[in-house]
Amino acid sequence: MKHRWHRYLLLFFLVSLSIACNRKKPEYIIGVSQCSNDEWRVQMNKEILREALFYPEVKVDIRQAQDDNQRQINDIKEFIHQKVSLIIVAPNEAGAIAPVLEEAYEAGIPVVLVDRKIHSDKYTAYVGADNYEVGKKVGEYIINVLHGNGKIVEITGLKASTPAVERHRGMMDALKAAPGINVVASADAGWFKDRARMVVDTILKKHDRIDLIFAQNDRMAMGAYQEAFRQGREKDILFIGVDAVAGKGYGVESVAKGELNATFIYPTGGDKVMQVAMSILKGKKYARENYLSTAAVNRDNARIMQMQTEHIFSLDHKIELLHNRLDDYFLRYSAQKMFLYACVVILVLVGFLLFFLVRAFWMKNRLNTELSAQKKQLEQQRDQLQEQRDQLIVLSRQLEEATHAKLAFFTSVSHDFRTPLTLIADPVNQLLEEKHLGEREREMLEIVGRNVSILLRLITQILDFQKYECGKLVLCLSEFNVFEGIKEWTKAFHVLASRRHIHFAVTAEGNEADYVMIADAEKMERITYNLLSNAFKFTPEKGEIKIELSGRKQEQENLLCLKVSDTGIGMSEEHARHVFERFYQIDMQHTGSGIGLALVEAFVHLHHGQVKIETAEGKGTCFLIELPMKQEGEVKKMTEKNEVLKNLQEGAVLDAGTETLRQLPKQIETDKGNEKEVVLVIDDNQDVRNYVKMLLQDKYTVLEAVNGQEGIRQAMKYVPDIIICDVMMPVMDGIECCRRLKSELQTSHIPVMMLTAYTMDEQRIQGYDSGADAYLAKPFSAKLLLTRIRNLIDNRKRLKLMTDSMASMQKQSLGEVDKGFIEKLKALIDEKMGDSTLSVEDLGADLGLGRVQLYRKTKALTGYSPNELLRIARLKKAASLLASSEKTVAEITYEVGFSSPSYFTRCYKDYFGESPTDFLKRRNGKG
Repeated sequence: MKHRWHRYLLLFFLVSLSIACNRKKPEYIIGVSQCSNDEWRVQMNKEILREALFYPEVKVDIRQAQDDNQRQINDIKEFIHQKVSLIIVAPNEAGAIAPVLEEAYEAGIPVVLVDRKIHSDKYTAYVGADNYEVGKKVGEYIINVLHGNGKIVEITGLKASTPAVERHRGMMDALKAAPGINVVASADAGWFKDRARMVVDTILKKHDRIDLIFAQNDRMAMGAYQEAFRQGREKDILFIGVDAVAGKGYGVESVAKGELNATFIYPTGGDKVMQVAMSILKGKKYARENYLSTAAVNRDNARIMQMQTEHIFSLDHKIELLHNRLDDYFLRYSAQKMFLYACVVILVLVGFLLFFLVRAFWMKNRLNTELSAQKKQLEQQRDQLQEQRDQLIVLSRQLEEATHAKLAFFTSVSHDFRTPLTLIADPVNQLLEEKHLGEREREMLEIVGRNVSILLRLITQILDFQKYECGKLVLCLSEFNVFEGIKEWTKAFHVLASRRHIHFAVTAEGNEADYVMIADAEKMERITYNLLSNAFKFTPEKGEIKIELSGRKQEQENLLCLKVSDTGIGMSEEHARHVFERFYQIDMQHTGSGIGLALVEAFVHLHHGQVKIETAEGKGTCFLIELPMKQEGEVKKMTEKNEVLKNLQEGAVLDAGTETLRQLPKQIETDKGNEKEVVLVIDDNQDVRNYVKMLLQDKYTVLEAVNGQEGIRQAMKYVPDIIICDVMMPVMDGIECCRRLKSELQTSHIPVMMLTAYTMDEQRIQGYDSGADAYLAKPFSAKLLLTRIRNLIDNRKRLKLMTDSMASMQKQSLGEVDKGFIEKLKALIDEKMGDSTLSVEDLGADLGLGRVQLYRKTKALTGYSPNELLRIARLKKAASLLASSEKTVAEITYEVGFSSPSYFTRCYKDYFGESPTDFLKRRNGKG
């Protein structure tokens, strides 16, 4: 009996021990499948685990797919097999992961998507930032930091992932507000830093100018910066990333260090994910779509975020420390529990165990209170970040209002231009009616008249477009035959087509009388004019341009179909998508106002119609317009000759004549007996060529070329004395033309003067780098042009004489004594040129020769007298000091041995063809 009691006692003790040692099984198991193991997801995992501490009944199982679709699918299938309570997934690719998540969803397991979505609606909830909104904020920031103009590169994440697609779409939608910003390249780096370096290396080699690189996460942005730093271009480029992960080597620190210009907060939201998951599991109310906020982090607030993050990390460390302590307490609690059960067997220890149980309970309450206080502090800091984001939004709105104000001001100024231009146009027309005008004066007045007409037309288009945007542009309806109208409106274009050997035709389907319509005739004419101007601009000689009219019915309504097609250069699909945007230009080779086609679209919409474009590079362009034949509204009778149409028609020999006509003028064959110097004028504007030719033809033989390529052929054939070249031209611009001229043996010696309407220092530097000898800004003074041409030709002749003299001296068979004499004389001049009292007698005394002996010997050996050699040496030294130092002209005058600045200036100008002051202005970019 006694033995049996011991046996029961031992069994009771073992059962109590097993109960004490086994913790309560978790009520919920949550499986977490992360697509990768980057620093952003590591931070999210920490937040999930930290939030899980507040739910003791939950066990969290986190797995990493390492960017492998199959591995992530296997992880999710294993969760399904384990019948977990809920699955949290960050999909690697939206399409590949969707089927297995649908399988889990249909099996009754709630699915919470994090950061990325899938191509299916079979999920329970989504938690993450709005990637489209992130992309849009990035686009708005780019517009702000680049002031609406620049070239940017986009480095995307994995193309098949939804964040990459939505961030790209958001950014591109935002950039539509700034046509001046062009995305010159876009590449997939798969979210990896090293891949970003590789693609950026390729892009930097292809593009000389990049203003900004946007990478869709901070790792790729830092990879892009490192590659740009390796190539020495990091100071010319701004770098923007997304994530704003704090910590050493991450995005926020890179912004604070100045490597990245900005990064956008992409909240990890681990705590929010856990809260949504628990609401689902406990049957509480929850939102299916949970979007987290974002904001920009730049150098102004990066340091604040670092300080706040360091504080948060410190709190996280404390929380982890407290968690470890809590585990210790739970272990103690388990030991005490075991001890309590032992006390049931050993009654003497019951009181002791109760004491420890109360003590453990008190410690747990205190720790919970501390954790709650720390959580409250974190929430306060999050509220502060939210407030900062709201302030940034307010600033963005203020910037947008300022932009609208600038546009209104520009429109007002354009309107004010009309009065003075009209006052110019009318006197010019009156002068042209004078019969006593000479041919030269009449040509100059015709140039003025045509260009005033162009300016008036451009200003009218700008004002009309602004009226359309403000909803104030209305139709002035009348009844007319549109086919007859188009034949009348296009008469001037037939002249242009004949000059350029372009086949131009206007045809109509069916009976011509069927094309009577009610519309705004003036706007229909301007639609036709703008489309034809565009066609002639991009169609080469011997091409074809057609206008075709037809009609069709749609829902009991008669429609006019207008088709304008050409066999020109066409355009890419990318350019075709933007061609109707205001101020959009395909490239700098094809200049224009950039609103002609935008105004076409506006006028078509006013007529309740639509316009489409069909084009391909090298295959021409076709514009298709459909609009109702009968517009609703008050119809005004059309006069026999509508004055507005008449004015537009008379102007139609057009700016197209000056902007699109590229007819090669008849070349002037040079005669060997002709003593006039030859000037080659390269400019795509016929009026500019005519004007320059008119100024020069009395003193020079003038050749003409319409673009850089033709100019090179003319220069190689005729070898002119000087070349005047425009900067902006089609086919080949002036910069490339100058570079080619200076690299050819036949033309490298010819001085090149650049004409430009732009005054930016960067363009001047580019021109001088290509070998240009001078710059002249438009509008230019005729007197200044003639003077610069004369100086450049005289300088080239002077240089040639010097070169010939030096060459002849080198060809002389000098003995060792003579060579030693020349070297000693040169060294003596270099040593004593600063002495303004230095004389020929002084030089002769140092060389052991008399004044007459020194003069005769020096003249015989060099062709120059001692005084001439001394003056040339001083002038060359002065030129070197002017080019390489910041000294004044007076300081250099006395340093090289001249006794008077005025005498020095006169000698310098006689020798080099320009004054020292002119040289300094040209060196500093002010000439």
